[in-house]
Amino acid sequence: MSERVLVKQLQAREDGPVSVSGWVETVRDQKKVQFVILRDETGAVQLVNPATRPAEDGSEQDAAALALTDLISNLTTGSFLTVTGDLKHDERVKLGGVEIKIASLEVASIAPAELPIAADSALDKRMDYRVVDLRQRRNNLIFRVQTTLEHAMRTYWVERDYIEIHTPKLMSSPSESRAELFQLEYFGDQTAYLAQSPQHFKQMAQAAGFGKVFEIADAFRADPSFTSRHATEFTSIDAEISWIDSHDDVARMQEELLQFAFAAVKEKHGAEIEELFGLEVTVPSIPFPRIPLHEAREIVKARGYEIPRTDGDLDPEGERQVSAYVEETYGHQFVFVTDYHPEIRPYYHMRDPETGLTKSYDLLFKGVEITTGAQREHRVEVLEAQAVEKGLDPAGVQHYVDFFRFGAPPHGGFGMGLARVLMLMLGESSIREVTFLFRGPTRLAP
Repeated sequence: MSERVLVKQLQAREDGPVSVSGWVETVRDQKKVQFVILRDETGAVQLVNPATRPAEDGSEQDAAALALTDLISNLTTGSFLTVTGDLKHDERVKLGGVEIKIASLEVASIAPAELPIAADSALDKRMDYRVVDLRQRRNNLIFRVQTTLEHAMRTYWVERDYIEIHTPKLMSSPSESRAELFQLEYFGDQTAYLAQSPQHFKQMAQAAGFGKVFEIADAFRADPSFTSRHATEFTSIDAEISWIDSHDDVARMQEELLQFAFAAVKEKHGAEIEELFGLEVTVPSIPFPRIPLHEAREIVKARGYEIPRTDGDLDPEGERQVSAYVEETYGHQFVFVTDYHPEIRPYYHMRDPETGLTKSYDLLFKGVEITTGAQREHRVEVLEAQAVEKGLDPAGVQHYVDFFRFGAPPHGGFGMGLARVLMLMLGESSIREVTFLFRGPTRLAP
């Protein structure tokens, strides 16, 4: 068997024998010539075959040529095959300036005459047949962008001596957040919970003296939300760092990380994103704008919107209004909203001794929250007092508090949803579009 060549490598090759493998995108079966558009994971190429039809007078013809023509005539969209033939550079060919004259064709699997979905099918139906939906060039690009984005983040951290950790996803007790958890039986009479965040464990790494850590991994939330930005299983991007003075140290690290990662995506995929998504990836300048929460609420009010929430936080429309203001005023797609009241923050967020507000922030990107970050409270006595103030049973948080009993440095970090970042970067309307296999309250398959 000839060595397989990827479509993206064809333009750099000289004319001559070549073997490519992929799936059929289209077939044009004309009387004298047949054209097949074959796509692989890197692109598409035109295959051509001079058609050999049965002679009307019944005279003998090349049996192999007849068989090849007949085989191509019966190809269906989505069939996977390997083609060997002669590569020819021809600037008249619109698809990459190359084509392959078919010498032989081997079908790996034949698809039905009609596929279950089309590019314009409804989102839920496309999710039912995600394996077919993902064959689109546009969808392929989403996950190449995701790969570049994650690799750039890892590169940023590794080059700065961060340690990558892999935290457990099975927990013996509920984690720190108020969000609901998935509960399951664990070997007999034990109960386990799926981790909704690596929060506890990355803080353990600070008490262990790791200094700076990161993780990109699954997280789970039993949240019955049916919005365009929620999922029950998602990829969480987390980092935690020691020896900080405030949440602003965390924010500076995160804005550098995002600038670095967006620049990598723009350099590698910018032109193709513009072609297929109709938008330009903007590499954010740093520092990102920072607006205290009380000022953000005043901005929203001045723009004519009354936030219905009574806890003092922003609602989704309020977040959109703040981001619109920042875009208009500073020309920036990101904004840190800072200085949240303790009533709307977890007990483990450190508080400013002068203002009484938490040393925390939310990061908004194009009007949507993508991150919560904070300096954590590492002093045991303060942590316990704040837990009691929040109405928590001290015994219920003892396991967490015990992390800090044997010494811990000042530290803080953030958690960020990968799918939300991708969705907003590419201008998509739902995280379903940018998730390989989405999981939500009503979707456990495929």
